[in-house]
Amino acid sequence: MKLMFASDLHGSAVYCKKMFELYKEEQAEKLILLGDLLYHGPRNDLPEGYAPKEVIQMLNEHKKELLCVRGNCEAEVDQMVLEFPVLAEYMILYLEGRMAFITHGHKHNMDQLPPLNDGDLLIHGHTHVLTVEQKDGITYLNPGSMTIPKNGNKHSYMIYEDGVFTIKDLEGTTILSHIL
Repeated sequence: MKLMFASDLHGSAVYCKKMFELYKEEQAEKLILLGDLLYHGPRNDLPEGYAPKEVIQMLNEHKKELLCVRGNCEAEVDQMVLEFPVLAEYMILYLEGRMAFITHGHKHNMDQLPPLNDGDLLIHGHTHVLTVEQKDGITYLNPGSMTIPKNGNKHSYMIYEDGVFTIKDLEGTTILSHIL
C-alpha cells in the first residue's frame, strides 16, 4: 500500500495544485490530509495563491481519494462546501502491525499524547515543521507543510510505502526517511 500525507494547505490553490500533481506522480492509493485545508489562520500570513474557493473545487474533484482529519482552522461551514468528511479529530490506521494515530496536532501531539503503546505511531501536521522522532517508544512523524513551512524547512509531503516513511520536498527529493 502506498499512501501520501500532506498538511496545512491553508487555502493555497498554487500548492493544492502541486499536491495533486505530486499525488499523481507518486501513484499513491490514498491522500491523507492532516487538516488546515482552506484558511490561513490568524498566525500565518496569506499564502501564495490564496484562493479557498479554488481549493474547494480541486479537493472535491478528488473526494474519493481523500482521507482527512480536522485542523484547528477547520470550521463547521467547511463541511458544508466540502464533499468528503473533514471534521474527524483523528483516524487510526494499522501499518506493518503498528497502530498509527493520525491527527492534526493541535490537541494530540508529543507533549499531549493520545493513548499509545510502545511501537505505535503518532502522525500529525500543525507545526509546519517536518519531523521524524522517537520518544518513549513512540515514533512521531510530521510531513511539514505543503504551503507555509516554518523553521527553515522546505515545502514538503510524506509517502508511506512498504514499511518506509519518506518525507520529500516538492521536487520529489528525499529529505528524511524512517523504516518501521
